[in-house]
Amino acid sequence: MRSILLLHWAPRILTILAILFVSMFSMDAFQAGLPLTTQILDWLMHMVPSFVLIIAWKWENIGGIIFLSLGLAFSPYVFWGNYTHNHSIWLSLFIILTITFPFILVGVLFMLSHHTKRKAAEMMKTLSRPS
Repeated sequence: MRSILLLHWAPRILTILAILFVSMFSMDAFQAGLPLTTQILDWLMHMVPSFVLIIAWKWENIGGIIFLSLGLAFSPYVFWGNYTHNHSIWLSLFIILTITFPFILVGVLFMLSHHTKRKAAEMMKTLSRPS
C-alpha cells in the first residue's frame, strides 16, 4: 500500500518541481522589441508541462505518455540548440539531464503508477469475490 501511495505522489511532486524549474526560464519569453503574439507563444511553449500535469493528474497513463513523448522529442532539440552555442557534448548532455530527463522520468512514473493501481484494483476485486 505504501508503494502505491509513493507511486501516486512521486510523479506529481517531481512534476511540480520540474515545472517550477522550467517556469523560471519562461520569463525570458518577454523581451522588448518582439511582437506580443510571439512573446505569448514563447511563454506558452514554456508552460506546456503545466498543462500536461493537469491531464496527468486525472489520467495518469495518458499524461505519462505525453510527458515521456515530450521529453524524448525535445531532447535532440535541446541538445542541438545547446551544442551549437557551447560546442561541448558533455555540457549539452548535462543540460539534457537537467531539462528534459525529469519529464521522461515523470512520464515513466505516471505510467507505472497507473499500472500499479490497476493491478491492485484487479487483485482486490479477485480477493473480494466469494469462493
